[in-house]
Amino acid sequence: MDSVTNLEQRSPTTPASSGAGLGYGIIDQPMRQVEARLRQELQSRYEQLAPILRHGALLGGKRMRPALVLLAAEAVGEAGEAHVTIATVLEMVHTATLVHDDVLDSAQQRRHVPTVNAKWDEQTSILLGDYLFAQSFYLSATLDDTRACRWIGEAARRVCEGELRQVHSRDVLDLDEAAYLSIVQGKTAELCSVACRLGAAYAGADEVTVERLSNYGDALGIAFQIADDFLDLWGDSDQTGKTLGTDLWQGKMTLPLIRLLQTSDAAQRETILQILSGPAADRLPAITPLLAASDARDYTRRRAQEFVDTALAAISSLPDSPAQAMLQKLARFAIDRRF
Repeated sequence: MDSVTNLEQRSPTTPASSGAGLGYGIIDQPMRQVEARLRQELQSRYEQLAPILRHGALLGGKRMRPALVLLAAEAVGEAGEAHVTIATVLEMVHTATLVHDDVLDSAQQRRHVPTVNAKWDEQTSILLGDYLFAQSFYLSATLDDTRACRWIGEAARRVCEGELRQVHSRDVLDLDEAAYLSIVQGKTAELCSVACRLGAAYAGADEVTVERLSNYGDALGIAFQIADDFLDLWGDSDQTGKTLGTDLWQGKMTLPLIRLLQTSDAAQRETILQILSGPAADRLPAITPLLAASDARDYTRRRAQEFVDTALAAISSLPDSPAQAMLQKLARFAIDRRF
């Protein structure tokens, strides 16, 4: 079966508590070090905070951003202690964005685990996200040079820009694909890109190689987001841990909807706009037959595959190695979701 068609067959996400040893092969040992470092960093001398910090660590999923740091390093040299620190920092930044996202989306569950706002409240979620950001930048400042702190700070700013743009694009029904991709590049792909950039740079790679790996991470992140758009409409909610049509209900203009509007005539476009501006609970059943009659599904698959191909091309000049092979596998996993 072609990997693109497997978007509907997304496997359940492994809880972050077993984040080490997810089949990343050559980096399993440093991934275990990252897990240990996360547990060390997410501790508090205040007993009432300890369960909140532990719960926050459960939300990170497959630890993809730490894996990208370590794989990029191994693809061009060797991962060292600095890479473990950088990987830990990026996972804390990523988790902070997830915790804040769950507040913005009023989400009750993430990867089959209750969100912080569901288990406690929104104030706790916001403050936990702030705590993770603060701790991550403190940790990045312990490195011997300032590159990581500067690059991660810039990446975090771009993530926030992307999130702000998405929030202010909700129910903006004329959002085009270029604007959509620009938002995704910030809010989703930027941390993948900087993970690869830092991994390569701290392993001593030249500027051209660093840029190629950065481009790989960028394309990989976009492919993952487009696949998530697909799964929100055509996935299996039992496997994704997310109710189908959540993005639609929240007024987010995802790629399938953008394509549907782009390829509709004036009369159908008016019907679609009425559906999307109508009651949130009515949107999915009303839009489903229109999506089925269009090429939105196939187009979304195709665009995801194109970004996977872009990612693979970016690392094609790297020497053959277990790390390069795992980077290729991870790119294909973006639209297959099976290791």
